[in-house]
Amino acid sequence: MTGPLWETLPEGWRTGQIKHAATVTLGKMLQSKNSGGDERAPYMRAANVQPNGALALQDVKEMWFGETELEQLSIRAGDVVVVEGGQGGFGRAAYVADELSGWGFQNSINRLRPIDGFDGRFITFYLIALRASGFVRAYSNVVSMPHLTAEKLARIPLPLPPLDEQRAIADYLDHETARIDTLIEEQHRLIEMLRERRQAVIESAVGCGLDPAAPMRPSGLFWTAEVPEHWAVANIRKVATMKTGHTPSRSKPEYWVECTIPWFTLADVWQLRDGRRTYLGETANLISEAGLANSAAELLPAGTVVLSRTASVGFTGIMPTAMATSQDFWNWIPGDRLAAEYLMWTFRAMQSEIQSLMIGSTHKTIYQPTAAAFRIPVPPLDEQRRIIAYLTDQTKKIDTLITESERFIDLSCERRSALITAAVTGQINVRETA
Repeated sequence: MTGPLWETLPEGWRTGQIKHAATVTLGKMLQSKNSGGDERAPYMRAANVQPNGALALQDVKEMWFGETELEQLSIRAGDVVVVEGGQGGFGRAAYVADELSGWGFQNSINRLRPIDGFDGRFITFYLIALRASGFVRAYSNVVSMPHLTAEKLARIPLPLPPLDEQRAIADYLDHETARIDTLIEEQHRLIEMLRERRQAVIESAVGCGLDPAAPMRPSGLFWTAEVPEHWAVANIRKVATMKTGHTPSRSKPEYWVECTIPWFTLADVWQLRDGRRTYLGETANLISEAGLANSAAELLPAGTVVLSRTASVGFTGIMPTAMATSQDFWNWIPGDRLAAEYLMWTFRAMQSEIQSLMIGSTHKTIYQPTAAAFRIPVPPLDEQRRIIAYLTDQTKKIDTLITESERFIDLSCERRSALITAAVTGQINVRETA
């Protein structure tokens, strides 16, 4: 019998379904004490199940269970937990290695309890491989969100090697995936260090200049203690003109025909998130001449520096050509004393200050009076140009190292996935490779 991950299996392996190897139980809907519960207990939820098959139990929630409910919905060592629903988490599986006495689980989780003759670790690795293959997405119920229901989970085809073979495969994969995960974690730490180094280089060059012998004075700024004595520190409106964006009325269809004007919106912020791009690319949306004329939006000149101010706050870049923006951006047209690229790097240096100035509980924003009160260092133009060249060169070198680490992580994840798939389908003899 063929399956979602195999054409043939080794001699002695049988085939079946998840329900032949484990009982499947859906958890309880989150409820308050008023719903009849009489015992408060920690519970497993989708957020606790990580993509790599690990459990993250630092952020533990509690809810009320009836006494018999908690007995039926307990979690113990050897169980497998599988996420039922959610936009990105459905189908995630994790093995419960440690006893979780007194824990229940929410109805976003299905619990698999292996029956005699089956190893929960083997089942977990198989489900991880199955999800990575795309099978789970194609197989799950899809209405508004995909759901891997208990009924569907129970019917998933499963290879059934002898128990000693399951344990050997699980032991092998525990060892090999731990080794790969360690390498991946090291690369994540390296990336974090490189990003911190990148930010430090930007803050030092923009705030202190490139001459280590230059006399310094207190800056009065949040993010840099000193600036060179011969630099000015000015309100941003003294050296740049502040503009906002707008959205033409959606109730006027005539404003949304013959759209030809590039219109930078939150749909385009992805271009700026990693801070590697200087100039804005093509916009996802355009507006019309009529829409521009009948709204507060303006056609801003090439060289205008944009700063996102809502939802995604603090991302910045430069318009390569005339554009308009939505109201989600503060836009700055540099004057004669300020180079656009230097202002962009200044905003990136100011990230800690910008983050501290955001207001709002649900949707963070930088309001107009706050943005208009920004104070920035203003070196002579020739120094600004040297700083721009220096930062372009230095950040490019750092970004190259980050890209190499990201590629290493991608390849390692691919290797991890291929190794798991090969092992759980018998394509490699784990006793020979151990």
